[in-house]
Amino acid sequence: MAIVGTVSACGPGEPPIETRSAEAIFAEAEAKVSNDRTAEEAAVLYGEVERLYPYSELAKRALIMQAYAYHLDRDYENSRATAQRYIDFYPADEDAAYAQYLLALSYYDQIDLVGRDQGLTFQALQALRTVIERYPESEYAQSSILKFDLAFDHLSAKEMEIGRYYLKRSHFPAAINRFRVVVEDFQTTTHTAEALYRLIEAYLSLGLTDEAQTAGAILGYNFQSTEWYEDGYNLLQGVGLKPDLIGTGWLQAIYRQMIKGEWL
Repeated sequence: MAIVGTVSACGPGEPPIETRSAEAIFAEAEAKVSNDRTAEEAAVLYGEVERLYPYSELAKRALIMQAYAYHLDRDYENSRATAQRYIDFYPADEDAAYAQYLLALSYYDQIDLVGRDQGLTFQALQALRTVIERYPESEYAQSSILKFDLAFDHLSAKEMEIGRYYLKRSHFPAAINRFRVVVEDFQTTTHTAEALYRLIEAYLSLGLTDEAQTAGAILGYNFQSTEWYEDGYNLLQGVGLKPDLIGTGWLQAIYRQMIKGEWL
């Protein structure tokens, strides 16, 4: 993908960019990249180093810095494309890990901007996993692990948000489907306890007492010290029930996984 600058590489009265050395252009870009307001200009200048001096050592450095400058400018598409070019051209270089990290950030930093479309979140998870698995000893691996967990939690939070929406409007089967996703696919996130409580609510509303009691039992085994278990217990007790493992549905499989460690 071609990277097209939107600002001139030369200011008024400056000599043509073609007459300047790679070092001079790079130095000007370095001066601009530290300022968010001139990050776009820096990106264009780094691109000029690569264009005019493609075989210089600075060209390689300019490419990774261009990806960084685009990221500062929140031009995530160009940042991602530039980072990918670096990885394609220099896969064994010491900055390849940073390029992959910038690529991941180009997705991750947009997660809160995309509403309910979670495609970018999945792409962020995939790109962060690449950093973790391909560059486990790099300085970016630990940050990628943290961001991976946060992105994973974000997906779980979105499922909860939609589930609550359905629950509030008495669309109980639709709500159950969302909470089930959280319990089955996002067990390590911070939302599992609430999901189990909401399942108690939804199942009781449908008169499915066996399922409600089983959800309460799993909630008690894993999250007994939380307010969600206390509320769930009181909810069951209010209709003459208690947490108990009853029935043979999908929650029984969850019980075997979460409590007994049986995954088959």
